[in-house]
Amino acid sequence: MDSLLDKFDVDKARVESIVSDTLGNCEDGELYLEYSQSESLMFDNGRLKSGTFNTDQGFGLRAVVGETAAFAHSGDLSEAGLKRAADAVSAVQRGYGGSYTAAPKGTNRALYSDENPLGSPSFADKVKFLEAIDAYARAKDPKVRQVTASISGSWQLVEILRADGHLVRDVRPLVRVNVSVVVGDGDRQESGSYGEGGRRGFGEFMAEDRWQFAVDEALRQALVNLGAKPAPAGTFDVVMGSGWPGVMLHEAVGHGLEGDFNRKKTSAFAGLMGEQVAAKGVTIVDDGTIDERRGSLSVDDEGTPTENTVLIEDGILVGYMQDRQNARLMGMEPTGNGRRESYAHMPMPRMTNTYMHSGKHDPQEIMESVKNGIYAVSFGGGQVDITSGKFVFNCTEAYEIKDGKVGQAIRGANLIGNGPEAMKRITMIGNDLQLDKGIGMCGKAGQSVPVGVGQPTIRMNEMTVGGTGV
Repeated sequence: MDSLLDKFDVDKARVESIVSDTLGNCEDGELYLEYSQSESLMFDNGRLKSGTFNTDQGFGLRAVVGETAAFAHSGDLSEAGLKRAADAVSAVQRGYGGSYTAAPKGTNRALYSDENPLGSPSFADKVKFLEAIDAYARAKDPKVRQVTASISGSWQLVEILRADGHLVRDVRPLVRVNVSVVVGDGDRQESGSYGEGGRRGFGEFMAEDRWQFAVDEALRQALVNLGAKPAPAGTFDVVMGSGWPGVMLHEAVGHGLEGDFNRKKTSAFAGLMGEQVAAKGVTIVDDGTIDERRGSLSVDDEGTPTENTVLIEDGILVGYMQDRQNARLMGMEPTGNGRRESYAHMPMPRMTNTYMHSGKHDPQEIMESVKNGIYAVSFGGGQVDITSGKFVFNCTEAYEIKDGKVGQAIRGANLIGNGPEAMKRITMIGNDLQLDKGIGMCGKAGQSVPVGVGQPTIRMNEMTVGGTGV
């Protein structure tokens, strides 16, 4: 495949020369080039509601000196467009007399091939796929009132060129299938959803057994919620299920371990390196190297190879997720966590796939240890304050625990707490680590990027649960 530099309406050597002249007197920076295609179809209320196909390309030019970064971007891949961007970012150089930082370490690893997954199956086959989901769901139960099914994919090619001529390329496919079902009984309605995806083609997600399982799970969750009673409020021991519940870990702990928040001392974890910040046995990592996972990349958006970065080991804070700028300012090494939404955005420290390692307990043993508590199977939206660590998370599927057994389903349960404190309330860790099914998106400073989460079953003692039950 041709280099993205060849897409410029100017000689490749000229592009390299402009980048070298612009960034050579800075501390760091890069030309980030992107070409992407994306497709999305949604079937709702018995009809195809929307279908889109987009192609985009452009560049972002960043110059970094100390804590200051200048950035310009454009979809105009011409010498004039690049020179305008170069003029805009050059102001950051004034008064700087240092040297350009060495390029990221090299790697021969490439997680993905150049194959674009959007070409197959055809548009018509994707529409038939969504129609089949709708028909199957409506035939499963007379309580089904609405079915929404969607399929989406993207293919992104990026190149990162530095002033020293160092050039890195990465190919990034991404697909997702999602099913949402609304059921009703009289005036009451409840919903359930299930989705999966990853950095590979559509094929396996469109297999009949896979999409039927997705529908069955969405319907099961909706029916569970339809029969649920209002959640109690108070302090309870909480058992959190494996897999997707790791989204709470992502929000309540993960963001607080990103380098920029700690360098600026706005994180609840700032200044705690080497200290006990979680219960013994708790080990949390961020791993961008897992093949085909939603958050996995060969290199980050600065050209640094992704890593398996240990953040908390046996309860001790041992690492942060770093991009190049914050790592340099903190005297640390980049960890391959410099990410951006697109060529129109600057990179910043972001998570890839963040999860907790397994422990030694059987999940059933954990459940049987709780006399009166809550079993949280799945989470929806939540809010987190990075500085204080305080969080609120809504449970989309939860149950009472009575005398070590799963009891009646409850609705409207909210888990309330403080990230660092909650990590110290973990008393049992299951041996059943699972990663999520490939649906995570993470927002930060107005940018969204795909991520993965995961955890084993865990027990957390004396957590505050908000509910409406009396």
